[in-house]
Amino acid sequence: MTSPLWSYVTPGIPDDLFENLPGIPMSQREIRLLLLCQLRLKPDSVLWDIGAGTGTIPVEAGLLCPGGQIIAIERDEDVANLIRRNCDRFGVKNVSIVEGSAPDCLKTLTSAPDRVCIEGGRSIKDILKEVWQHLKPHGRVVATAANLETLYKISESFAELHARNIEVVQSAINRLETRGTSQTFAAVDPIFVLSGEKMN
Repeated sequence: MTSPLWSYVTPGIPDDLFENLPGIPMSQREIRLLLLCQLRLKPDSVLWDIGAGTGTIPVEAGLLCPGGQIIAIERDEDVANLIRRNCDRFGVKNVSIVEGSAPDCLKTLTSAPDRVCIEGGRSIKDILKEVWQHLKPHGRVVATAANLETLYKISESFAELHARNIEVVQSAINRLETRGTSQTFAAVDPIFVLSGEKMN
């Protein structure tokens, strides 16, 4: 599926094509590509995106999986409305937005996921434990960690939940940027991307 704003079948929409709000996190394009790669989406995947922020992952996943169901979970009303606007910008129709705080709101969701992306959440261990209750057998979870504490909590949770095929990747990305009259490479904030699978 393509969009008037993005007429390609490949992911990697430039960041500046998305509407954003000050202070609201956005998964930058290169990190987004890494997340999408690790999710291993199928055409009919049911994806929960927890802490969806600007909505970049729901938009990209919605375009990649026209027969899928994308559920964006966001606790802030203004941010949820931002996700709606970004879905509208790209003509994405298969994204549902749930306003609520994880893990509590996850109990109300009726579509069990086979893919889960966790991009935030204060109670990451509680979120992962609740996600595991709903995740289909052979489902896959991808979570991000921007600091050592979160990295440890996710790793510990994967061990406690007996996740299989665990992968951990740390990004190291530089972008060419124009600053004044010169061009220089600027680092994108490094992030850990952890993924694991539920066997049964």
